[in-house]
Amino acid sequence: MFDYDLVVIGSGPGGQKAAIAGAKLGRKVAVVERGSMLGGVCVNTGTIPSKTLREAVLYLTGMALRDLYGASYRVKADITIADLMARTQHVVGREVEVVRAQLLRNHVELLQGTASFLDANTIRVVGSGRGESSTITAEKIVIATGTRPARPPEIEFDDRYVLDSDAILKLQKVPNSMVVVGAGVIGIEYASMFAALGTRVTVVEKRDRMLEFCDPEVVESLKFHLRDQAVTFRFGEEVERVEVSERGTVTSLASGKRIPAEMVMYSAGRQGVTDELNLAAAGLEADSRGRIKVDEHYRTTVEHIYAVGDVIGFPALAANSMDQGRLAAYHAFGEPARELAGLQPIGIYTIPEVSYCGATEEELTRSSVPYEVGVSRYRELARGQILGDTYGMLKLLVSTEDRTLLGVHVFGTNATDLVHIGQAIMGCGGTVDYLVDTVLNYPTLSEAYKVAALDVTNKIRALESFGTE
Repeated sequence: MFDYDLVVIGSGPGGQKAAIAGAKLGRKVAVVERGSMLGGVCVNTGTIPSKTLREAVLYLTGMALRDLYGASYRVKADITIADLMARTQHVVGREVEVVRAQLLRNHVELLQGTASFLDANTIRVVGSGRGESSTITAEKIVIATGTRPARPPEIEFDDRYVLDSDAILKLQKVPNSMVVVGAGVIGIEYASMFAALGTRVTVVEKRDRMLEFCDPEVVESLKFHLRDQAVTFRFGEEVERVEVSERGTVTSLASGKRIPAEMVMYSAGRQGVTDELNLAAAGLEADSRGRIKVDEHYRTTVEHIYAVGDVIGFPALAANSMDQGRLAAYHAFGEPARELAGLQPIGIYTIPEVSYCGATEEELTRSSVPYEVGVSRYRELARGQILGDTYGMLKLLVSTEDRTLLGVHVFGTNATDLVHIGQAIMGCGGTVDYLVDTVLNYPTLSEAYKVAALDVTNKIRALESFGTE
């Protein structure tokens, strides 16, 4: 007889939804989480605080309204870290309470402490106090421990001059200059935020491109916008060392370049938080990045142990983790469940936002899929003018054979919301004709779909008339 039907290690998006799904199935469930991390990385150091910080930056700098009121427009002249963090701390506090309330409402027991396996069904929970320790057993276990920023061993992090994306939330002041190492999603998001605050940002990336999975035209638009904010890009460059003094930092590159800056932020990927789990005792192992391998049902190599969220790797997004947690609990207890649709959106919360769903032009070209492009620019929309967004764009990729939507790419205000319209149409097998024949509210940014649909339809009509001559 086990103490619990299900024990979930970690209370982030994946762990929380796994626990609640198990409870909804009438099972006795417990969640193990370190005392200060209820809600996981997502709520405490990752998604929620970084996106709240972004909103605070957008509001206080007045960036969104500068096209209307002039380049010097600001809501607050001297923006401090306290100004930025006040909103962040408020939102994080509320989110933690929401998670706690949802677990309690579903009768999920919350055990505070650090979990480690004693065997495949037994877990030791060590609390923060001296001597606090308990042992629990479970029929099924879900590992949802998430990730932490990876720290290259050759770099000395001091959380003052050289920091990662967790420590960036504990800054004492807005820096005058900053080097961001890594042009992945997190690195570019923070680079754009600090650039908006007036920090001189230099982005160093060893690859030749940034955000390689995104549409190249959208990435070029983002780069242009960031360069306009005085961001410098150093692609194809590798960091050799970072020297620190009381005056700041000097980053030395393999090419011989040296970049002085007040501080350096490393965004060198993520590392699974599995080192304290004692996975070997459960018959499990993690790879060099701390990730656990799972099958299509999120089951590990041990039949009754599952893993979900960032700890299993790509796509490592909160939205995906939630559904992974729910499905893992369903599979664990034999509950019928449909698999996640293959069509999933990607959202990047830079300033401005980037979001897409479906294929890119490069992918379609490589696969020899004939398509045509329809583009709408925010500056041509009444809502775009009202918002002061003159740079945003929406791009539709449409099959010239059956007129279905193959990809939707959005750059600009509310991109991460707008993409879902295209996602829904694609998921239902709809065609561009739906957008042409549908009335959309005016003035809205959603109208960009109508404009882009008419654009691509006209191009396809011209192509078809040429083909019939």
